[in-house]
Amino acid sequence: MDISFSREPNNTLVVRLGGRWSIADGIPSTEELQRQIASTPHPETVAFDGRRLGDWDSSLLAFLIRMTDFCRQKSIAISKEGLPKGVARLLDLASAVPEQKDARKESGRAPFLSRVGEATLEAVKSAGEMLAFIGEAFLALIKLLRGKARFRRSDLTLLIQECGAQALPIVSLISVLVGLILAFVGAVQLKMFGAQIYVADLVGIGMAREMGAMMTAIVMAGRTGAAFAAQLGTMEVNEETDALKTLGISPMEFLVLPRMLALVLMLPLLCLYADLMGILGGGIIGVGMLNISPAQYFHETVSALNLTQFAAGLIKAGVFGVLVALSGCLRGMQCGRSASAVGEAATSAVVTGIVSIIVSDALLTVIYDRIGV
Repeated sequence: MDISFSREPNNTLVVRLGGRWSIADGIPSTEELQRQIASTPHPETVAFDGRRLGDWDSSLLAFLIRMTDFCRQKSIAISKEGLPKGVARLLDLASAVPEQKDARKESGRAPFLSRVGEATLEAVKSAGEMLAFIGEAFLALIKLLRGKARFRRSDLTLLIQECGAQALPIVSLISVLVGLILAFVGAVQLKMFGAQIYVADLVGIGMAREMGAMMTAIVMAGRTGAAFAAQLGTMEVNEETDALKTLGISPMEFLVLPRMLALVLMLPLLCLYADLMGILGGGIIGVGMLNISPAQYFHETVSALNLTQFAAGLIKAGVFGVLVALSGCLRGMQCGRSASAVGEAATSAVVTGIVSIIVSDALLTVIYDRIGV
């Protein structure tokens, strides 16, 4: 790149541009232009001569924009007649839309109290939306009990299959491994007292009351809750829910209610299945490592468990099913109108579902202890 300056008799400063301009070589400084303008007599016009220009790219435009901005500040006229037509046209486009005021102003960090207030308002808004969604879901359930809910029975059947039969492989794997872990951890301690037989009690009670329901619910939150959020979020992006409202069909009844019913019906059954698979996993450790016969392990498990233990876990599973379904459907219905919003909705559904599972499990455990279950 080549830049030179010359004075014309009519008090015009001519900037002669030549050579090849590439962004890889950087953008020239405007210091020489500033010195030329500061010298006396001050030029009234700055003109350009681009006859010796070779290949050029955005570096030339950036340099010319800097020069024109500086000349404007000094109230010096600009003449673009000597520039190639393409360069002059691009400069006109660059100056067609004026820069917004304070567009380059760096945004400082908001004060602490301001951030706390904004977070509080956002939390209150989120809580209000959640309560409104729960209320709408309850009204949809009332309509279902009265036989007036509008949804396709085939959708409910398909969702039951997705939430139930198709989840058996992952639930089986997780439950067996959880049973193995419980038995192994218990065996390490119980072997010190020669009480290996009580591994069956530990695994049976732990799976029936707690781990079966919790692990199944967490698996379903990551598998099904995220799927619900992604499905409903995609419908929001494609404006399918708006189309349902236009047709006079409630999205809560047509989309959310079948998903909630499917998950609430299937999660207790999956929990019962997980209990049995976890007991089987504990039996593998008891029989394989602790030299307990299968008959002994079976009888000890039967003596430790009763219907109350299983009922406590199944009640938790039903509550977890409601929470996972609500979390997935709520985040899906709150989804924005972009592709990235669908991923955010799925992630938020999983986080909300798991947090609600843990909190509700703690509350139910305290309630069980108070009522002596």
